[in-house]
Amino acid sequence: MTSIDKLLTTFLHQMHLDAGAKMVPFAGYEMPIQYPAGIKREHLHTRENAGLFDVSHMGQIRITGENAKQALEKMVPVDIVDLPLMKQRYAVLTNSSSGVIDDLMVTNVGDSLFLVVNAACKLADYKHLKSLVDMDCEVDLLEGLALLALQGPKACEVLSKFAPECNEMTFMTAKTLMIGDVECFVTRSGYSGEDGFEISMPGIEAELVAKLLLSDDSVHWIGLGARDSLRLEAGLSLYGHELDVDHTPVESSLAWALSKARRSDGPRPGGYLGDDLIMKQLSVGVDAKIVGLQPEGKIPVRDGALIEDGAGNNAGKVTSGGFSPSTGKPIALARITTSFIDDNCALYALVRDNKIPVSVVKLPFVKHNYYRG
Repeated sequence: MTSIDKLLTTFLHQMHLDAGAKMVPFAGYEMPIQYPAGIKREHLHTRENAGLFDVSHMGQIRITGENAKQALEKMVPVDIVDLPLMKQRYAVLTNSSSGVIDDLMVTNVGDSLFLVVNAACKLADYKHLKSLVDMDCEVDLLEGLALLALQGPKACEVLSKFAPECNEMTFMTAKTLMIGDVECFVTRSGYSGEDGFEISMPGIEAELVAKLLLSDDSVHWIGLGARDSLRLEAGLSLYGHELDVDHTPVESSLAWALSKARRSDGPRPGGYLGDDLIMKQLSVGVDAKIVGLQPEGKIPVRDGALIEDGAGNNAGKVTSGGFSPSTGKPIALARITTSFIDDNCALYALVRDNKIPVSVVKLPFVKHNYYRG
């Protein structure tokens, strides 16, 4: 897909053009990468105020049926059966080789499960769910919906002006809220590391909701560029970078997201695609994993940069990298051979003709500010 006129657009496309956005192809859509203020200012605005992201390119899927929870639990190494009403949980879809097909958010809406999946994966996810969910369930790709993310320390203050009930919500919970005259399905979640909300609504009503939120001086449009730098500072995985079909969730340092009940010594062990290898890795460890890297100096270490030890032995590769506006330093995520980490070896990133010293650091680079009550 090379011609911009073949790209899909979101319901808010004209608003982005009117706001002076620089539009780029992304996951089959024409999307705003930045606005006139620029990525750095958008990033810092979100950390200090509230940023509004159009993420309507993401997939929204509903699974209905009496056995919906049991059916989805056959496809993810996460508890779904015991997911409480109007609570949300992070999950990964695995394949028979234990690789990650996609990562997603799952919410128990009562009569159904509501999923938000990655834009580039949504059609494949939909087909995958349709092919395996055969327990009297119905799977629907909700193409008529839009999705907005309101992120930042002032997100709740802003949203409460239009929907005061949002003050009752905590991280990873959901409510149906009226924003203006529009009924929206809202979760207190996001991809920035900040407090915030993801707001699903009928696409034809998206412009009304966006204009209401933007009427507050604290809220600015934020593009995909700052969305990526925010998630990188927060140490959050990006599909196709830290996650892919060639690596298990454990190899991608997502052991924290795999339910204890589904482990080999849990009450409901396995039962999902690729479970044997994943449970084995949870017990004995892996040869390589995703870690945070702090490069020395000011030169950014980008995706694909090789990591070596002092003797020139290959130690791994950067999966995501860039400059952190919040810290004023370059930061990176990388897949590193575990022995180099355990031995506390001196490591170097190869950037053109430079060998940049890098240190393995604890994630996140910038503290999460989720509201847990």
